[in-house]
Amino acid sequence: MTKLITGKTKLLGVIGYPVEHSLSPVMHNAAIANLGLDYVYLPFSIAPENLEIAIAGFAAIDIVGFSVTIPHKQAIIPLLSEITPIAQTIGAVNTVSRKNHKWLGTNTDIEGFIAPLQTTYKQNWSQKVAVILGNGGAARAVVAGCHQLGFAKIYVLGRNVQKLQAFCDSWSNPAIEQNLQVGTWDELAKLIPQADLLVNTTPIGMYPKVDESPLSAEEIAQLPQGAIAYDLIYTPKPTQFLKLAEKQGAIAIDGLEMLVQQGVAALKIWLQQETIPVEVMRQALQNHLGLAR
Repeated sequence: MTKLITGKTKLLGVIGYPVEHSLSPVMHNAAIANLGLDYVYLPFSIAPENLEIAIAGFAAIDIVGFSVTIPHKQAIIPLLSEITPIAQTIGAVNTVSRKNHKWLGTNTDIEGFIAPLQTTYKQNWSQKVAVILGNGGAARAVVAGCHQLGFAKIYVLGRNVQKLQAFCDSWSNPAIEQNLQVGTWDELAKLIPQADLLVNTTPIGMYPKVDESPLSAEEIAQLPQGAIAYDLIYTPKPTQFLKLAEKQGAIAIDGLEMLVQQGVAALKIWLQQETIPVEVMRQALQNHLGLAR
């Protein structure tokens, strides 16, 4: 049954450029329908040069809140009245809400990243080592999430020495800097055997290049038995990286759960309620992607 949208329907949405591929409307509208609320969540394709005027327009039409995706996660910050400490630490905003006629920004990617680690694998992380592949924007939320969990060591590996150094120098949190080390891909052979958590934040292996993996089978074979392999990619499901890791006895987590959980955290902010139908959101995405069991 098609939802009836009226002049009283409250607006939520996601901004990006492009944004047509976003799965956020699928899961958020499923949750809203399940809760019986008069809201609708829409995708808004906003070119970078139109960002400021678009946000002013959102204020004018009283949008309740919106998600932020590439390329606006950093560019949005100067247009907000306030951002949370966690968004300041990461240096990016993915969720914006409207309070007292002001835009407030936060970042729920950390919650999304750590949720499956906390709920599925109840471990003491203080003696554990995390190895993160890639040093782009997604890696920042992963580093902050690993720090929040209390990892003893966090290694970030990339190919460009200058970018790695800039990544390392960009943190304003001394506690994160103390546990964070960066290195090039050459150090994989030394680090993979130490990894309790191995995270792929690169786009390697994403649809349509589904046969690719950021690591070879030989490299992944060095992963300790029972380690966790976590890929932020959710299509295909599982990725080649996770298939290879599971063959080595690793525990696999894919990006679909992170997507769901960061969305749950955002809905809690916008709707001002704690009870969000997580399974409904997860199932809506699986149905949409043809993954329903």
